[in-house]
Amino acid sequence: MKKTILAQGLLCLLVVLTTPPTGFAQQQTFTLDDTLRGSITAERAWWDLGYYDLRVNVDAENKSISGSNAVHYRVLKPGQTLQIDLQPPLRIERAEQDGQALDVRRMGANAYFIDLKKEQKTGAREALTVWYSGKPRKARNAPWDGGFSWSKDAQGRPFVATSCQGLGASVWWPCKDHAYDEPDSQTVSITVREPLMDVSNGRLRRVTDNGDGTRTFEWHVSNPINNYGVNINMAVYEHFADTFMGEKGLLTLDYYVLPENLDKAKEQFQQVKGMLRAFEYWFGPYPFYEDGYKLVEVPYLGMEHQSSVTYGNKYMNGYLGRDLSGTGWGKKWDFIIIHESGHEWFANNITYRDIADMWVHESFTNYSEGLYTEYHFGKDAGAAYIRGLRSGIRNRQPIVGVYDVNSEGSGDMYNKGGNMLHTIRQIVDDDEKWLAILRGLNRDFYHQTVDGAQVEAYISRHSGKNLQKTFDQYLRQINIPVLEYRLKKGKLEYRWNDCVPGFDMPVKVTLAPDRFEFIYPTPEWKTTPAKRLKKKNFRVDENFYVLVQEVR
Repeated sequence: MKKTILAQGLLCLLVVLTTPPTGFAQQQTFTLDDTLRGSITAERAWWDLGYYDLRVNVDAENKSISGSNAVHYRVLKPGQTLQIDLQPPLRIERAEQDGQALDVRRMGANAYFIDLKKEQKTGAREALTVWYSGKPRKARNAPWDGGFSWSKDAQGRPFVATSCQGLGASVWWPCKDHAYDEPDSQTVSITVREPLMDVSNGRLRRVTDNGDGTRTFEWHVSNPINNYGVNINMAVYEHFADTFMGEKGLLTLDYYVLPENLDKAKEQFQQVKGMLRAFEYWFGPYPFYEDGYKLVEVPYLGMEHQSSVTYGNKYMNGYLGRDLSGTGWGKKWDFIIIHESGHEWFANNITYRDIADMWVHESFTNYSEGLYTEYHFGKDAGAAYIRGLRSGIRNRQPIVGVYDVNSEGSGDMYNKGGNMLHTIRQIVDDDEKWLAILRGLNRDFYHQTVDGAQVEAYISRHSGKNLQKTFDQYLRQINIPVLEYRLKKGKLEYRWNDCVPGFDMPVKVTLAPDRFEFIYPTPEWKTTPAKRLKKKNFRVDENFYVLVQEVR
């Protein structure tokens, strides 16, 4: 009770947080709403999600929704107030547990505190249901600034989809809107007016004709799922299917596209099997064989919704026809099919606990684009693609955000994060070990939420190298390390500059013409023999994302 009263008193208080000294000197302001959304509050901590039964009626004509969510949970420790999140203009209308009406209080803009009447005993499995309705937030720039995308197909029929990463699943359905806790399974039942159909996550259990011109599509997800991975996709779809024989057996492939795009889709979506072959090689089995793989056309660019990957890349290779790397390799494949499907391993299988560690999703998936290229076109091609992405790095803010306030880091989590991983591969200098690390991450963190620090420690431990300073350099501050060097009388002198204290990343350089060898710089000057080396021949292996400067 004291914590609740204190939170009410702090409603208008602004909290100012500054990134650590090793980071970019940036001040950010956060509100109570940010804390309620981004932290594991007392009203969240005492219960563990088990299962969601989400039921939603979508009125495309009026752009409104209504429905309910039954929240099944296990009591970890006694608690009588439970937090459920829902963003305006949607509102929770009522809540019940075991047929009893419950008191519901709104805290800030998005959080609802529900007071339970039944004693919550440790170990007990309980459930409550919340009902809600309203006109959900319209997506402003999906998928980056999401919500509901209300569009029309070529015949003027509704073409509707949801997206909500970062913004939060509570923008369209009531839930425990924090990534640390996922339900073990979920049912998504969506009611739409005929002839529309809904495609959501998992497998279609049944379609019910409601006798009033509407149909209900019931989908079931049998694996843990992150909140933002749940989606609605509504249209008059054409469906076609295929199968893939993968590492865990037969995987079903289902495709849902607008009728006018059926022929193009049958051609373009052939890339899915090549994607699966590549990523199962690098990362291990597709993580959701039980729920299948789906690719679903939507009116925005695309998103990594679990087992229901959405697609809007206009049936072109590249990123809307453009090669983001500028090397030519990015035009060999469809960016959305490859990138968004890569998230099935890094985002949906391994999920960040706090959005501040969003790099765990985006850095690895950005890097997966290069690995896909390597698998199909060779190691040099994959490396060239990753290096080509450096032109998109801004180095204005750290990759890691601020914890406990729903604050993601900078967009450099994509290209810079991918180049960080590519650099670490060079440090490991053992492709078999590197492959084992990538597959091991998906095996040992299978269907789990993780802190970024766990991933960092895992890579250090399994590579046999202490990479902490390397992670600190690339994730937590903005400077790219500068290798300063000078050649004097048959000796190479070198050191790191613009780096975190104690930075000790090894790097490969030419100590003799056309032969790369490791040196081990620190912020202090070091010397190594280089008798046959001339200034014009000195190079640093370009696969290391560093700057190089000759000094006198």
